[in-house]
Amino acid sequence: MAQGYVRSSDLPQVIPVFPLPGTILLARGQLPLNVFEPRYLNMVDDAMAGDRLIGMIQTVGPTGEQPPLMRVGCAGRITSFAETSDGRYLITLTGISRFRIASELQVKTPYRQVRADFAPYEMDLDGPDEFPSFQRDAFLDALRPYLGRRGLEIDWDTAEAAPVEALVNSLAMGLPFEPAEKQALIEAMTLNERSEALKALMQIDAAGDEDINPSVQ
Repeated sequence: MAQGYVRSSDLPQVIPVFPLPGTILLARGQLPLNVFEPRYLNMVDDAMAGDRLIGMIQTVGPTGEQPPLMRVGCAGRITSFAETSDGRYLITLTGISRFRIASELQVKTPYRQVRADFAPYEMDLDGPDEFPSFQRDAFLDALRPYLGRRGLEIDWDTAEAAPVEALVNSLAMGLPFEPAEKQALIEAMTLNERSEALKALMQIDAAGDEDINPSVQ
């Protein structure tokens, strides 16, 4: 059960969305955000006064005032909130469930809102995805050269001991993949599919082969 939500029908039909290319949220993942634009400060104010839910979603194509939205995002609940002396909000979203956009609404709020269909991802509410056949050693063997090529570091003791879902989802959220690759990771239906897609992306990046486009959907 995720934050008191048992079924997809328990979640609100209409949610505000925070479009942010290159950023994804996954169920039970935690995403810190530094909010400073007036329209999104307004969005956080309204969310805090209600159910505290905000949908994180990427955009498609060129940037602009109203760039097209990707078809799938993830709703998160504000679980940490602080205001800075210069008026910014430092919040943490904890992922509840992915959703598919049914439609975008015409609204008077400065931020965008969508009608969200959570039904295709109701499994997100069931708790951590079990993956008993996960091959951690092979996964970490793919991770090491990727991080080396990128000049990145992680706590290896944590990586070797972390629950599978926490490990895979935190890397999917945190590693600097392209927006299209991030989208493939969020749309992977199961943890198994996401881990395999993530491993393939890391191996190709580490090899420096930009001519191969893996099938990660």
